[in-house]
Amino acid sequence: MMGRSLLTIGLLSVASIAQADSFERIAVAGGDLTEIVYALGAGDQVVAADSTSTYPPNVKDKAQIGYVRALSAEGVLSISPDLLIAADDAGPANVIENLKAAGVTVAIAPLGKGADRVPAKIRFVGETLGREKQAEALISDYAVKMDALAQRVAALPDRPKVLFILSVRDGAPVVGGAGTSANDIISLAGGKNVASSFEGWKPMNAEAIIAANPDVILMSGAHAEQLGDDDAVLSRPDIKLTRAGQKRAFVKMDGMLLLGFGPRTAEAVETLMGHLHRDGS
Repeated sequence: MMGRSLLTIGLLSVASIAQADSFERIAVAGGDLTEIVYALGAGDQVVAADSTSTYPPNVKDKAQIGYVRALSAEGVLSISPDLLIAADDAGPANVIENLKAAGVTVAIAPLGKGADRVPAKIRFVGETLGREKQAEALISDYAVKMDALAQRVAALPDRPKVLFILSVRDGAPVVGGAGTSANDIISLAGGKNVASSFEGWKPMNAEAIIAANPDVILMSGAHAEQLGDDDAVLSRPDIKLTRAGQKRAFVKMDGMLLLGFGPRTAEAVETLMGHLHRDGS
């Protein structure tokens, strides 16, 4: 219900944007959207961003409005934005309604995740900001790079088995199954997700991890740091008996680059390919 409600809000907002003047004070909730705004050359108009907005680095100098799914109307309004560009899961829904009632134009991104939705998100931001030409150029560049990477992946001789660990909850790793951003990026980079037998983000017990026997453990750098150093991860009983543990095959990447599915997705795929296929083409 929340998703449909926010989509409706987004459609109404985009309709009003066509009649709006150019925006001078933009708040963004969603790291992928923030990257797109900057890639389209509108970074100087950004006055605030949410906690998932970590790139480009200077966005950290902007005012903070909290986490994308836990926004505060008062916090956003204190920045006096004339536009909020928000992810499709931004909320809570009542906060979005309150912002609109207070006179803030709210543009909700189109629904959908993964690499195929990046062009739609770029086009949405371009239309919202009146930067359609820049958006189409960015989409074209993205498509060329992704097509070239897909051809390279198709020619790879093998598909290393990968386990993406999001975090550890009650002693058990929470991993990315089918339908997750982790599953998508692993596939795009020519890997095989060993947790694809189930959907979503779920804990995986030691027996299942050992049986899956991944070749590589993949994590975001920030979450890996929370668990300690590399030894703290690779020496876990559920990891050290796998091929990844025995080979010390542990890959850490920036979380937003890896899972954000914004304009840097081609860079993320190529970087992960380099880790997974060190001897490949």
